[in-house]
Amino acid sequence: MRARNIGAQIGAGFKALGGGELKGLTLQLEQTRAEAVQRLIEQAQAKGANAVLAMRYDSDELDQNFQEVVAYGTAVVISS
Repeated sequence: MRARNIGAQIGAGFKALGGGELKGLTLQLEQTRAEAVQRLIEQAQAKGANAVLAMRYDSDELDQNFQEVVAYGTAVVISS
């Protein structure tokens, strides 16, 4: 769960008038996804896994100021 940056929100409001990519919010979403994947990796390793299969993202917006991004998959041990 992450609160949105007020500066990015204001910039997005102005950008929405003309259209185009909302770079501040895109960057924030990329950072949030990277953090979610890192947490997934840490949890998988804590369970003894060395790989994650079928990894996916799930996201939601709570209120207009908070975003939630979850990375999930099946932690497995792959051996040769």
